[in-house]
Amino acid sequence: MTAKIVTFGISKGGCSKSTSSGITAHILSKTDKVLAIDLDGQGNLTSFLTGEYDICNAFQNKTILEGIIEGDVRPYIINIKHNLSLVPSNDFLATLSRHFYQKKMDYQALEKALEPVMEDYDWIIIDTPPALGEQTVLPLCAKSPAGSYAVIMFDGSMFAYFAIQKFLDIIEASQERHNPELEVAGILFSLIDSRAKENEPMKESVDEEYPNMAFKSIIKRRASTRRLALEGFENNSELDNALEFYVPFVEELKLRVQKQQN
Repeated sequence: MTAKIVTFGISKGGCSKSTSSGITAHILSKTDKVLAIDLDGQGNLTSFLTGEYDICNAFQNKTILEGIIEGDVRPYIINIKHNLSLVPSNDFLATLSRHFYQKKMDYQALEKALEPVMEDYDWIIIDTPPALGEQTVLPLCAKSPAGSYAVIMFDGSMFAYFAIQKFLDIIEASQERHNPELEVAGILFSLIDSRAKENEPMKESVDEEYPNMAFKSIIKRRASTRRLALEGFENNSELDNALEFYVPFVEELKLRVQKQQN
């Protein structure tokens, strides 16, 4: 067993990165061992998977920040449920840049921190902030013998449309300088408002500009999906409805990863 690394990202907020990475980790954990990494200082993935919202106190000095600084995430892994673990985040992750330059870290800092657990999981799923700084670049630079992949989120807006190319540029730079094996798994269309009239034209624009990159699966956000942050995954009568559009996406993601490995 060697972990495949999948990073969810785009430099625009509100595109369902935390929700999508959390749900993906949950679904994958039904059959595989999964480690979720929260690299967004907002800690939304942490709150989503743990139900804890006072993240500064609950996870003080027990986050991915400490794991990167010390070069080992193992002391900071918490068990969520069978087959699913998490390295949490909190607001103090905002100091990563300062530590990065003061301690003269390189862009393999996250990779080094993950090396001790790379053989313990089938998947490492990483949530990133809506920015293009170290918190986003480090996971893209993290290599794995089983492959590293990026899922680019797209919410149908013009802002996100123009952010796609920026994220692809960061991916290309990461490939050239640090992680030549990094692959784009695809662009995931997550509709924040499925009723918006511009969705179809924007989807057509993405298909034309980035042929064969968009996942066939489209995430249509539902109230039941939004309520997952409150209700959680266990004993949730709405769970099947909340995950309906994510299940085929995860299967498509697995197929794309398998195809790129071959």
